[in-house]
Amino acid sequence: MKAIILAGGLGTRLRPVTYEIPKPLLTVKKKPILNHLINLFIRHGIHEIGIVVARPHEADFLRWQKTWKGEMPDEKISIFFEEKPSGTFGWLKHLRGWLGKEKFILSNGDELKDFDLGELKTFHEKHKPVATIALVKVPNPEEYGVPVLNGHHVKEFLEKPKNPPTEFISSGLYILEPSVFDYADLTKDFLMIEKDVFPKMAAERKLLGFKVENGRWFDCGNLERWEKAIREW
Repeated sequence: MKAIILAGGLGTRLRPVTYEIPKPLLTVKKKPILNHLINLFIRHGIHEIGIVVARPHEADFLRWQKTWKGEMPDEKISIFFEEKPSGTFGWLKHLRGWLGKEKFILSNGDELKDFDLGELKTFHEKHKPVATIALVKVPNPEEYGVPVLNGHHVKEFLEKPKNPPTEFISSGLYILEPSVFDYADLTKDFLMIEKDVFPKMAAERKLLGFKVENGRWFDCGNLERWEKAIREW
């Protein structure tokens, strides 16, 4: 299984820091967020990892790769540069050859995650959806997109609801089958998996949520949350 990390975001809520440093390269415990994600994959036997990066950040990520090469000597780290913003799914159509015909993991690059990917994979293989979303429990679900579940099936997401139906939210990590591309309009360059792909799957009951009961997850999307991650990770 391969993994793709989305690292092309602008990090507008973390400015002015992200004018100088791409968000996935911000550090927690003296190590870039990107490294923590890669280490998670390595611990679970995933050694081929693609990182999607905005072209303007090319020099930053090449410098990162050179600096941290010694920590990941045997891993196959591929960096793919998107020429213009493509959303959370748009650029993936260019990676179908690299991905091959096997299921893969897709993860946001600006969150810290530490949970059992083996359990997630076992769940996915048992129920055989097109996509499984790892759901994590947070004390403030009203600040995120909250899934509406029917059993394991994700019907829809409520964006920042005042009265969340659950404490679980999307962790920003998914297992996807190759057939995920059948649910996307690949004539478009900009696609959001949350808005342009998942609703079509949900309508066909092909989108599942797996509740992670044990693990750690930190959103580093703004200065306050990043500081909390530094204190508590």
